[in-house]
Amino acid sequence: MGTGTSVGVPVVGCPCSVCTSGNLKNRRLRSGVLVKAPGGEFVIDTGPELRLQLLASGASMVRAAIFTHAHADHVMGLDDLRIFGFRLEKELRTEAMRTSDLNGAEFDETSFQANATFTIPLYCEEDVEESIRQIFYYAFTDPTTHSHRFAAPRLRFERIQPGKSFNVLGLDVLPIRLTHGKLPIIGYRIGDVAFCTDVSTIPAESREQLEGLDTLIIDALRHQPHPTHLSVGQAVKWIERIQPRQAILTHMSHELDYDELLNELPDGIEPGYDGLRIPLG
Repeated sequence: MGTGTSVGVPVVGCPCSVCTSGNLKNRRLRSGVLVKAPGGEFVIDTGPELRLQLLASGASMVRAAIFTHAHADHVMGLDDLRIFGFRLEKELRTEAMRTSDLNGAEFDETSFQANATFTIPLYCEEDVEESIRQIFYYAFTDPTTHSHRFAAPRLRFERIQPGKSFNVLGLDVLPIRLTHGKLPIIGYRIGDVAFCTDVSTIPAESREQLEGLDTLIIDALRHQPHPTHLSVGQAVKWIERIQPRQAILTHMSHELDYDELLNELPDGIEPGYDGLRIPLG
């Protein structure tokens, strides 16, 4: 859904050729991925433009979110999941009422409210959970203290560990340890596709988890080196080492023009763009 860096592209007030370009592939919202699983849709990260990204992608019901890390450009759209908790409640109520009717019983709203789970699961590491709880504190307070029942998103946390697969809506997801400068973060492998954004290096113990990929989506901030992100040249070297069938560059700054970069890259490597669709196989 988004292939831009933390400030997005175009950068506010910037007159450079990329920021003023008419090429829509040079317009990059903050990082994010929508995954269509057998049991519904989920997102990787909830950036500041999440609502706009979901509208553009045609999403109708996000049932889960998984997180790479807790930097602002990856979490600040979390409240946009609020509508999906309410939509989930409506789905479950309709199902419960249908079941009651089939059983010849009266639907019990009090029992339904007490026993049904309306929360959207957030899959992340402990430090990410702590950050999200601090930033979105109102979402995790006693609901009876809210001004009204729709005042906060309905969320719950599910803890994950690097190297241990978990299932989201019928898809097996493998968290992969990456480093973002000095910060340990998570990349994800789903089938033969891996998403490795905001990465400066891939630890030795994680590299075998990236073997045999069809598609590698990997960070490439700019041409010049950066302390917390891969440059284009560094990303190309990692791609050559990992040897996926194809690779897509993401988290790109306004220093990278789509067409120019496409012409510079080796065969099998392309810059990503917002709205790009990649089959999971």
